[in-house]
Amino acid sequence: MAEVMTAHFWAGLMAIIGVNIVLSGDNAVVIALAARSLPPKQQKAAIFWGSGAAIVMRIILTIVAVELLRLPYLKLVGAALLLWIAVGLLLPEDESEEGGPDTGNLGAAIRTILIADLVMSLDNVIAVAAAAKGSMTLLILGLAISIPLVIFGSTMLLKVMDRFPIIITLGAALLGWVAGDMAVSDPAIKGWVDANANWLHTAAPAAGAILVVAVGKWLAARAEAKEEAEPAVDLAKADPPGGAGH
Repeated sequence: MAEVMTAHFWAGLMAIIGVNIVLSGDNAVVIALAARSLPPKQQKAAIFWGSGAAIVMRIILTIVAVELLRLPYLKLVGAALLLWIAVGLLLPEDESEEGGPDTGNLGAAIRTILIADLVMSLDNVIAVAAAAKGSMTLLILGLAISIPLVIFGSTMLLKVMDRFPIIITLGAALLGWVAGDMAVSDPAIKGWVDANANWLHTAAPAAGAILVVAVGKWLAARAEAKEEAEPAVDLAKADPPGGAGH
């Protein structure tokens, strides 16, 4: 308790809250995207449980983050996973069940939120751990306070998405941008990129965003064309040529 009474503690707490406000924007986006296809009551449950579980997971991840981020290729794998999630969030619900993360039910939406938050938090937790300066009390308290911030941001985004569907595409593009940035900062290639291709720090995020939107829109259009063709095929099967005469 003595730690809580110090100015150093409160300064650290304010720093952690500030870091979370700045860094939780992309997390709020993926939570809103994953919950958008659920009924209104389940949307609230997905946001609450998805955000809460993500914060708990982030606390655990923060404890081991410094060591994890030293592992080569971890960010490359995370970037690929995040691209897959972002593309899947642009697909129609039934198509996402086949080729991307299924967000059509509460459990699947929460699972998508957790996976995406885990991937995107690899960088974020380093800033939080630095602000905590070794204080586990400060770390847990600061991250717990950020839960309502993420929930509020996700709820607001859901309302905006209902009115402006373009936000869904922009949100998926943001996840693609994060994936591209994550890939070029992997320890396995970062040194080479910094020395020989510094332009990739801008080009890779932009390419990630463009790739997500292009592939997602193409797959969505293909799924819509398939849906439109299916009724005609079913009708032909139900009434084959000459079938009435036999």
